[in-house]
Parts: sequence; C-alpha cells; structure tokens
Amino acid sequence: MAVPAGRARGPRARAGFSYLVRRPRAPLAPRPPGPPAPRPAGQRPRPAPRGPPKAGDRELRRPAGSPTRAGLRQDWNATTPVFAEAARAMEPFSRGDGGRFGNPSSGHALGRECRVAVEGARAAVGRLVNARSPEEVVFVSCGTEADNWAVLGAVRAGRRRLRASGRGDSAVPHVVTSTVEHPAVTECLRAWAEEGLLAFTEVGVTAEGLVDPAAVEAAVTRDTVLCTVMHSNNEVGAVNPIREIASRVRAKQPGITVHTDAAQSLGKVSVDVQELGVDLATIVGHKFGAPKGVAALYMREGVELDNFLYGGGQERGRRGGTENVLLVAGLGAAAEVAFAEATATREHMLTMRALIRQRFEAAFPEEGRLRFNGPANPASALPNTLSVSVRDVDSSAVLAAVADRVAASAGAACHSSEGPVVSRVLSEMGVARAFALGTFRLSVGRSSTPEEVEEGVHALVEEIRAHLAARLAGP
Repeated sequence: MAVPAGRARGPRARAGFSYLVRRPRAPLAPRPPGPPAPRPAGQRPRPAPRGPPKAGDRELRRPAGSPTRAGLRQDWNATTPVFAEAARAMEPFSRGDGGRFGNPSSGHALGRECRVAVEGARAAVGRLVNARSPEEVVFVSCGTEADNWAVLGAVRAGRRRLRASGRGDSAVPHVVTSTVEHPAVTECLRAWAEEGLLAFTEVGVTAEGLVDPAAVEAAVTRDTVLCTVMHSNNEVGAVNPIREIASRVRAKQPGITVHTDAAQSLGKVSVDVQELGVDLATIVGHKFGAPKGVAALYMREGVELDNFLYGGGQERGRRGGTENVLLVAGLGAAAEVAFAEATATREHMLTMRALIRQRFEAAFPEEGRLRFNGPANPASALPNTLSVSVRDVDSSAVLAAVADRVAASAGAACHSSEGPVVSRVLSEMGVARAFALGTFRLSVGRSSTPEEVEEGVHALVEEIRAHLAARLAGP
C-alpha cells in the first residue's frame, strides 16, 4: 500500500507526489508450548493485561473551565475553554458519525445532514444577537476576517456611493473609529490609508475608557461612509454607548454604515443588534465557549457591503469557501448556552470579579497603592473584567514569575529595547506610568470558582509583595 510521505525518494517519486512504500509484515511465529522464556536480567516485567475498566480506574476528568496545574485561569478575555455542550455538538462531525462528513452544499443525503447543522447553528447565533432573520448571520473563520470584511466591504460600497453622488473619482471614503480598537480594525485602516484608498479619524476615550458619542459625531464628514467602534474593550471592560453613537452619526450622515466589534461582549452582556441600531457586528466564537477558528459577521438585511472572499456560492453568495461544519456546530451550541444562561452567567461573573477586588483591597490597604481602571458605573462595564494597577510594580515581571500557576494579562509589555511599553488603552485613558506599568487584567468566566479566584489572587499578591519589598530594599 502506498501513502503520501514528506519527501520524494527513489525511482517511484513523481512530480508533485511522494510515496512511502509499506512492506507487508511477516506473520508472527507461533509461541512454543511451555512456560515463557526467562527475562534477561534488568528487564522490567510486562504489566499484566487489564480487564474492563472499573470504578475509580479512569483519571478524573475535570469539568470544562476548572483550574489545572498549568495555571489558574483568570484570563478569560484572551480565550475561553470549549464548553462541554459545544464539544458534544462537534463530536459526531469529528468522527463522521452517520455520514456527518458531507459538504453542506451538496444536494444528497450526506450534504443535507451537514446543511441542517449549519443552519441550526446560524439560527442559534442569530437568536443570541436578536437578528431579524438567521440569514443575517454569515459564518467566517475568525474575528479578524469579520473586522476586515466590515471595513473593506463598507469602504468599497461607500466609494461607489460617493462617486454616484457626483463627488467624482477624487472622493476618498472616510471612516470614523476610536483609538482603542482591536488591531484587526486599526491595522486594516492603516494599510488601506497608506494605499490612498481611504482616510480615517480616530476618536479618543474618556478617563474611564469610554468612547464619547459627541466626539464620534463631530468627526463625521460628508465623505464618511463607515463608523466602527468596539462594543466593549478587552483591557478595562468599558462597554461603549453604541446605540447613541449609531443614532448620532446617522442623524448627521444618513447613509453611513455602522459596525461594532462585539467579540468581548457576547456571553457576558446583551448584544441586541436591533436595540443597538448597527448594520454590522463581529461575533467571535472562542470568546464564549466555541472553538477557535470560527466566527460570524452579523449583516443587516439590505446593508450595502462588498464581498471580501470570492469563490463559490457558499453563505448565500456572500463568503466563498466550504463551511467548516465541525466548528460551526460548536459555535451554534455555545451560542445556545450563552442565550440560555445569560442572567445566571452575568451574576456569577459579577460575584467572582467582586471577590478579586476585595482581596486586592485587603492586601494593599495603603492610600495610593491601587488604582482600578474602567467605568465606575456597572452598567457600562463588563461583569467579568477587572483592571487593577499597583503603583511601582512591574506587572509583566510579576506575571512571568507566576506564569506556571496563574494565567492573567498585563497592561504593559516589553516591546521595546528601552523597557516596558504601556498599552495604548491605558495611555489614552491618561493612566500615570507608575500605575500603568503595574496593571493586571483579570477576567473570569462561566466556570470560575471562588477557590480558583482565591488561589490565583493569593499567588499574585505574594509575588507583588515580593517585588515591592525588593524595590524598597534597593540594589
């Protein structure tokens, strides 16, 4: 039997192919009768064959999200574990059970089985964001693709509108955004601006990390075709007033397209696209219990948006490429969990976040040692995110020291030979450098436990105290 191998060798190799020839294995000689031959000295005995598994034989399976030796996870904003419900939904498609390996575009039975799964997931995601129709949900590979599509598709469509309005070929589409967007938005804008294909204005944030709707409105010009502002910020948990932003920009420029990146919000707070009044919304699976590698773009029916990936007629002709049924099924199941458990999950997250804050305040009671970043009003903040700054501490160094025990993020990273660089979000908020360099982003999730939180905070606090003591002791 010949199977593909890594490199072509010998005369059998042909251009574009390589083969590994498996030689037939000789049959085993029958074991001679009598007792087994003695083992050579020093050789370990072969373990006796085990019978059927018994109670207690199998290693404990931790529930999804429980702490492990690899780290007490307080970094849910970076990613979540795949929820058990999502894993179960994907399992039949990973094994191909009952023919569940077909192409969802095929008209035969194998394809229909997979098409049903894809459309079921589409309906679940649409229900989660309150889309008017499941057809307003288009599956993509990741949040970056969704953000890039929203920007480039809206700009191309907007350019045509400008030209049709008599502005001529010299009119350059203009985009309004904020200074704290995900790089999937900002880097896309910069790349196209360098090509002369668009211009954009970045609006700053308040000291609490919120985007001011009045500032966004003021930045809109007669050439503005797109407003893109994230729904919530991953670092400090600020939830932006998207509804007011959309209302203001449309009052000033009726034909504008409004996009929000809701990656950090789903599974934590309500994202109702009808209430928000947005045309486009980015949905990222691995932020709320689905696997990595699958996301979606909510696309309001009737919105003018050019395609981003061209190919076959998948996703009703909007996005070429065969749907990944396995991952899409997981996304749909995670969306069902987020929808069903919205209230309970939010309350649980609020409790866990409050516990983290209490432990930090108890550990560092002295005046001026701590600063909590983000909105003071709980209605404007993610329920699971706590950004805390400890003055005169290097958070990157602290987290590096406890990396095998605690998973968390810093507000500064060593990106320069000159030392730590403060994140743009904290810089835009005006956080003093002495605090910004000591910023920790701690985020909890659906299966975080008080014991996990207590142990994680204890490890951080002990390391912070050690760093402060070393600093006081001097060189």
